[in-house]
Amino acid sequence: MNPLKRPAWSPCLAGAGLGLVVAVSMALFGHRLSGAGAWLQLSGYVGRWLIPDSLFWTRVVPAGIGWDVFVLLGGIGGAFVSARLSGTFRLRLMPDRQWQDVFGPRVAVRFALAFLGSMLTEIAGGIAGGCTASLAVSGGAALVPAAFLFMFGMFAGGIPTAWLIYRRRPWKS
Repeated sequence: MNPLKRPAWSPCLAGAGLGLVVAVSMALFGHRLSGAGAWLQLSGYVGRWLIPDSLFWTRVVPAGIGWDVFVLLGGIGGAFVSARLSGTFRLRLMPDRQWQDVFGPRVAVRFALAFLGSMLTEIAGGIAGGCTASLAVSGGAALVPAAFLFMFGMFAGGIPTAWLIYRRRPWKS
């Protein structure tokens, strides 16, 4: 079977591939992998349109299409191509049965929890010195101490939380 068409890859192989992408990005282009900066850059257009005289939107937020926007588009495009090649692409509002067994079938609850979790993770990454993807992946590859502090905090909070939520819930993969 063509390895690009497999529904799941080995975590070690995928991690090694991501490490190579990070190394090439940093060595050849001098840029880290980050998607959060893209949202910031794109939000600058909306902010300047809504409040044109705001110092934040005119001086702090660099509106534009830069490296981070291309990384974001590449990540979305790569995920789409990968899902199509493996035959696993589908549009859905609710994830697998495991989620519904724990939180129920309401889409609004899923969106609210996803937003809250994403917001808390992004705040933590910002406090630690960068966005989550850039800090954990690119920062870890560059041996930045804040990256390892962030990853430790992420696992130290995520593992007990997952254990509390899923400990009594049977599910089948």
